[in-house]
Amino acid sequence: MPFDVMPDAGRQLRGLTSYHAGCAAEDGVAAEYERQGCTVLRRRWRGRAGEIDLIAEKDGALIFVEVKKSRSFAAAAARITTRQVGRIFAAAEEYAFAGPRGSLTDFRVDLALVDAHGSVELRENAFAWM
Repeated sequence: MPFDVMPDAGRQLRGLTSYHAGCAAEDGVAAEYERQGCTVLRRRWRGRAGEIDLIAEKDGALIFVEVKKSRSFAAAAARITTRQVGRIFAAAEEYAFAGPRGSLTDFRVDLALVDAHGSVELRENAFAWM
């Protein structure tokens, strides 16, 4: 393999570290939703439109959760883009509309923020302004 095409070991390690940090953040968020009486249905569900970090259910309504982790809640919130929100909604509709109630499925999209200490802040129906 030519030298200029070899993967950078440091870059691979950072990617692996980020992946595991993301999984730990999602575990903390899932535990918080379960504490609130929700049933976690899926993690990292991938559809044609995109990926949903967490799908939960409570009282017959689906909850689609985007998890963002950073050094602070504000920094985590700043990492979400309008384009991402569009993909999240498209994926949520794809999942919800494939269910038994189709387009009549009740759902919301939440934003879960995780700081450097693993603390979780949930913002229910975070993108209602869209």
